[in-house]
Amino acid sequence: MSYSFFSTLSRLKYINRWGLMNNTRNENLSEHSLEVAFIAHALCIIKNKRFGGNIDADKVAVYAMFHDCTEIITGDLPTPIKYSSKKLREAYKAVEEEAGERLLSTLPDDLREEYEKYFVVQDGDEEIWKIVKSADRLSALIKCIDERRMGNMEFCKAEESTRKIIEENMTPELAEFIKEFMPSYGMTLDEQIKKYNE
Repeated sequence: MSYSFFSTLSRLKYINRWGLMNNTRNENLSEHSLEVAFIAHALCIIKNKRFGGNIDADKVAVYAMFHDCTEIITGDLPTPIKYSSKKLREAYKAVEEEAGERLLSTLPDDLREEYEKYFVVQDGDEEIWKIVKSADRLSALIKCIDERRMGNMEFCKAEESTRKIIEENMTPELAEFIKEFMPSYGMTLDEQIKKYNE
Protein backbone atom coordinates (compact mmCIF):
# COMPACT_ATOMS: atom_id res chain seq x y z
CA MET A 1 0.00 0.00 0.00
CA SER A 2 1.16 3.52 -0.79
CA TYR A 3 0.91 6.40 1.72
CA SER A 4 0.98 10.11 0.90
CA PHE A 5 2.11 11.72 4.19
CA PHE A 6 5.56 12.81 3.02
CA SER A 7 4.55 13.78 -0.50
CA THR A 8 1.84 15.93 1.09
CA LEU A 9 4.38 17.55 3.43
CA SER A 10 6.54 18.37 0.42
CA ARG A 11 3.76 20.77 -0.61
CA LEU A 12 4.71 23.15 2.22
CA LYS A 13 6.85 24.94 -0.34
CA TYR A 14 3.73 25.90 -2.32
CA ILE A 15 1.97 27.65 0.58
CA ASN A 16 2.97 31.30 0.77
CA ARG A 17 2.69 33.21 4.04
CA TRP A 18 1.50 36.79 4.46
CA GLY A 19 -1.03 36.34 1.65
CA LEU A 20 -2.84 39.65 2.21
CA MET A 21 0.38 41.67 2.35
CA ASN A 22 2.41 43.22 -0.44
CA ASN A 23 5.69 41.28 -0.13
CA THR A 24 9.01 42.24 -1.67
CA ARG A 25 9.87 38.52 -1.47
CA ASN A 26 7.40 35.71 -0.88
CA GLU A 27 8.03 33.42 2.07
CA ASN A 28 6.73 29.86 1.87
CA LEU A 29 5.84 27.56 4.75
CA SER A 30 8.76 25.25 4.10
CA GLU A 31 11.38 27.94 4.65
CA HIS A 32 9.40 29.43 7.54
CA SER A 33 9.25 26.03 9.28
CA LEU A 34 13.00 25.59 8.99
CA GLU A 35 13.65 29.07 10.40
CA VAL A 36 11.27 28.41 13.31
CA ALA A 37 13.08 25.10 13.98
CA PHE A 38 16.48 26.88 14.04
CA ILE A 39 15.19 29.56 16.44
CA ALA A 40 13.27 27.15 18.69
CA HIS A 41 16.37 24.96 18.97
CA ALA A 42 18.46 28.02 19.93
CA LEU A 43 15.89 29.22 22.48
CA CYS A 44 15.94 25.79 24.09
CA ILE A 45 19.73 25.69 24.26
CA ILE A 46 19.82 29.19 25.79
CA LYS A 47 17.17 28.14 28.33
CA ASN A 48 19.14 25.00 29.24
CA LYS A 49 22.60 26.60 29.37
CA ARG A 50 21.76 29.88 31.07
CA PHE A 51 18.49 29.46 32.94
CA GLY A 52 18.56 25.94 34.32
CA GLY A 53 16.24 24.41 31.76
CA ASN A 54 16.17 20.72 31.00
CA ILE A 55 14.40 20.40 27.66
CA ASP A 56 15.47 18.27 24.71
CA ALA A 57 16.44 20.90 22.11
CA ASP A 58 16.38 18.37 19.27
CA LYS A 59 12.81 17.38 20.19
CA VAL A 60 11.79 21.05 20.24
CA ALA A 61 13.29 21.55 16.77
CA VAL A 62 11.29 18.63 15.37
CA TYR A 63 8.05 19.95 16.87
CA ALA A 64 8.85 23.31 15.25
CA MET A 65 9.41 21.65 11.85
CA PHE A 66 5.85 20.32 11.97
CA HIS A 67 4.13 23.30 13.64
CA ASP A 68 2.40 24.65 10.50
CA CYS A 69 1.92 21.43 8.50
CA THR A 70 -1.87 21.56 8.81
CA GLU A 71 -1.76 24.71 6.66
CA ILE A 72 -1.12 22.45 3.67
CA ILE A 73 -4.83 21.71 3.98
CA THR A 74 -6.15 24.92 5.55
CA GLY A 75 -3.91 27.45 3.85
CA ASP A 76 -2.27 30.28 5.80
CA LEU A 77 -5.04 32.28 7.43
CA PRO A 78 -3.69 35.75 8.30
CA THR A 79 -3.18 36.29 12.05
CA PRO A 80 -5.45 39.36 12.35
CA ILE A 81 -8.32 37.29 10.92
CA LYS A 82 -7.48 34.07 12.78
CA TYR A 83 -7.52 35.80 16.17
CA SER A 84 -10.10 38.52 15.52
CA SER A 85 -12.81 36.91 17.67
CA LYS A 86 -13.30 34.01 20.07
CA LYS A 87 -15.72 32.37 17.64
CA LEU A 88 -13.20 32.50 14.76
CA ARG A 89 -10.38 31.24 17.02
CA GLU A 90 -12.45 28.26 18.10
CA ALA A 91 -13.61 27.53 14.55
CA TYR A 92 -10.06 27.71 13.18
CA LYS A 93 -8.79 25.46 15.99
CA ALA A 94 -11.40 22.85 15.02
CA VAL A 95 -10.38 23.15 11.36
CA GLU A 96 -6.71 22.72 12.31
CA GLU A 97 -7.52 19.64 14.38
CA GLU A 98 -9.41 18.08 11.48
CA ALA A 99 -6.56 18.94 9.09
CA GLY A 100 -4.13 17.24 11.49
CA GLU A 101 -6.31 14.12 11.55
CA ARG A 102 -6.40 14.09 7.76
CA LEU A 103 -2.63 14.30 7.54
CA LEU A 104 -2.18 11.57 10.14
CA SER A 105 -4.58 9.33 8.21
CA THR A 106 -2.03 9.28 5.35
CA LEU A 107 0.41 7.29 7.49
CA PRO A 108 0.52 3.55 8.23
CA ASP A 109 -0.97 2.81 11.67
CA ASP A 110 2.34 1.79 13.23
CA LEU A 111 3.93 5.15 12.28
CA ARG A 112 0.91 7.32 13.04
CA GLU A 113 1.44 7.11 16.80
CA GLU A 114 4.98 8.48 16.35
CA TYR A 115 3.74 11.56 14.47
CA GLU A 116 0.55 12.23 16.41
CA LYS A 117 2.35 14.34 19.04
CA TYR A 118 3.20 16.92 16.36
CA PHE A 119 -0.47 17.47 15.51
CA VAL A 120 -2.29 16.77 18.79
CA VAL A 121 -0.99 18.52 21.92
CA GLN A 122 0.00 15.91 24.50
CA ASP A 123 0.09 16.37 28.27
CA GLY A 124 3.58 17.42 29.32
CA ASP A 125 4.42 19.11 26.00
CA GLU A 126 3.15 22.57 26.96
CA GLU A 127 6.64 23.99 27.54
CA ILE A 128 7.81 22.67 24.16
CA TRP A 129 4.89 24.35 22.37
CA LYS A 130 5.52 27.60 24.27
CA ILE A 131 9.09 27.67 22.94
CA VAL A 132 7.87 26.86 19.40
CA LYS A 133 5.31 29.69 19.63
CA SER A 134 8.04 32.13 20.74
CA ALA A 135 10.19 31.04 17.79
CA ASP A 136 7.22 31.41 15.43
CA ARG A 137 6.69 34.98 16.59
CA LEU A 138 10.39 35.78 16.21
CA SER A 139 10.29 34.43 12.67
CA ALA A 140 7.37 36.75 11.93
CA LEU A 141 9.31 39.68 13.38
CA ILE A 142 12.33 38.81 11.23
CA LYS A 143 10.11 38.83 8.13
CA CYS A 144 8.77 42.27 9.10
CA ILE A 145 12.31 43.61 9.64
CA ASP A 146 13.45 42.21 6.27
CA GLU A 147 10.50 43.80 4.46
CA ARG A 148 10.98 47.18 6.15
CA ARG A 149 14.70 47.07 5.34
CA MET A 150 13.74 46.62 1.69
CA GLY A 151 11.66 49.81 1.92
CA ASN A 152 8.30 48.02 2.20
CA MET A 153 6.23 50.05 4.67
CA GLU A 154 3.37 47.54 4.35
CA PHE A 155 4.87 45.54 7.23
CA CYS A 156 5.32 48.41 9.75
CA LYS A 157 2.03 47.78 11.56
CA ALA A 158 2.65 44.01 11.58
CA GLU A 159 6.11 44.62 13.04
CA GLU A 160 4.66 46.84 15.76
CA SER A 161 1.96 44.32 16.75
CA THR A 162 4.41 41.39 16.61
CA ARG A 163 6.89 43.21 18.86
CA LYS A 164 4.04 43.95 21.30
CA ILE A 165 2.94 40.31 21.57
CA ILE A 166 6.56 39.17 21.97
CA GLU A 167 7.02 41.67 24.81
CA GLU A 168 3.79 40.48 26.45
CA ASN A 169 5.06 36.87 26.35
CA MET A 170 8.72 37.52 27.15
CA THR A 171 10.82 34.75 28.68
CA PRO A 172 14.47 34.93 29.78
CA GLU A 173 15.68 32.87 26.81
CA LEU A 174 13.66 34.99 24.38
CA ALA A 175 15.11 38.19 25.88
CA GLU A 176 18.62 36.77 25.47
CA PHE A 177 18.05 35.77 21.84
CA ILE A 178 16.63 39.23 21.05
CA LYS A 179 19.56 40.99 22.76
CA GLU A 180 22.30 38.86 21.23
CA PHE A 181 21.01 37.84 17.81
CA MET A 182 18.23 40.14 16.60
CA PRO A 183 20.41 43.23 15.92
CA SER A 184 22.21 41.43 13.09
CA TYR A 185 18.92 40.80 11.24
CA GLY A 186 18.82 44.47 10.30
CA MET A 187 22.36 44.40 8.85
CA THR A 188 23.54 43.90 5.32
CA LEU A 189 25.76 40.89 4.58
CA ASP A 190 28.82 43.21 4.44
CA GLU A 191 27.96 44.60 7.89
CA GLN A 192 27.47 41.09 9.31
CA ILE A 193 30.83 39.93 7.93
CA LYS A 194 32.61 43.08 9.12
CA LYS A 195 31.17 42.60 12.62
CA TYR A 196 32.28 38.94 12.56
CA ASN A 197 35.85 39.94 11.62
CA GLU A 198 36.16 42.57 14.37
